[in-house]
Amino acid sequence: MRDPYDVLGVSKGASAAEIKNAFRKQAKRLHPDANKHDPRAAARFSELNAAYEILGEESKRRAYDRGEIDAEGKPRFQGFEGFGAGRGFGRGGGAESFTWGSDGVRRGSGGDFSGFGAFEDILKGAFGGGFARGGFGGSRPGAGRSFFEDDDGGQGGFGGQGGDVTALLTITLAEAAHGTKKRVQLPTGREIEVKIPSGLSDGQQIRLKGQGATGSRGRAGDLLITVSIAPHPLFKREGADLRLELPIALYEAVLGAKVRVPTLDGAVELAIPSGTNSGRTFRLKGRGFPARDGRGDLLATVRVMLPERSDSELDELMRKWRDRKPYDPRKAIE
Repeated sequence: MRDPYDVLGVSKGASAAEIKNAFRKQAKRLHPDANKHDPRAAARFSELNAAYEILGEESKRRAYDRGEIDAEGKPRFQGFEGFGAGRGFGRGGGAESFTWGSDGVRRGSGGDFSGFGAFEDILKGAFGGGFARGGFGGSRPGAGRSFFEDDDGGQGGFGGQGGDVTALLTITLAEAAHGTKKRVQLPTGREIEVKIPSGLSDGQQIRLKGQGATGSRGRAGDLLITVSIAPHPLFKREGADLRLELPIALYEAVLGAKVRVPTLDGAVELAIPSGTNSGRTFRLKGRGFPARDGRGDLLATVRVMLPERSDSELDELMRKWRDRKPYDPRKAIE
């Protein structure tokens, strides 16, 4: 993946607020729902989300800046100088993992040995030629450069057992709420269709029996797909509830208004009463995320926004209001 700073279009010295604003602007522009006729939109949106997952969290951003993790958030291998330090075994040499967005596969989330020619020669000598670029023993040559995990939790292939293959699938919040079907390409090159049920939680795992690596005795392991939900530019999930910051104009807060509120199922109308303060939260029943006992709510917190440009009439009105009708909104906290 490209450098997260380049993906978001910010400098390495950008503040957290600048990174957040850059993500929101690009997310609105690149969201698949707004680019239904662009086949590459989903891939760009997935790349944008992955970049924000790194730079949007301070600890991950520091780790990336120090070179401890790569652009996909995976730890960089720090040993075996001369064998490609920094390229490493992925996540501790366990089951192969690979990551794909909503339109394809990004290989290399673990077990990738590209660039390790000298290391492969050592392994070939140690195992009498039993090491292949597709794995050990029972793995199919050309099936991708990977280690598989066998039924006993060890490195698969030596005993001819099939291995479980792990994968990371990223979907949008709307896809998680409504359910979807994804075409997934396996390391062998074969494609399968995966059904994502509605109401899926972030980090939930889907097991597909017999879709993993096939050992020399013909026994296939399982495919374990861990599903992550990409950050949404507008909504923040809290269990079954969704939170939204809803900007309103000054005159709407003072006089009251009916405003359109986005939801996962389309916009709805919300009545803002006159005299609404910034920070007030409105609960929209049943407009949240699906759950076992029903659907959560949408919690919309209003933020009163002044005009983007200075306005002389508003300035004059506020000066008159300050001089003639002063009030102290902070007296309760003094």
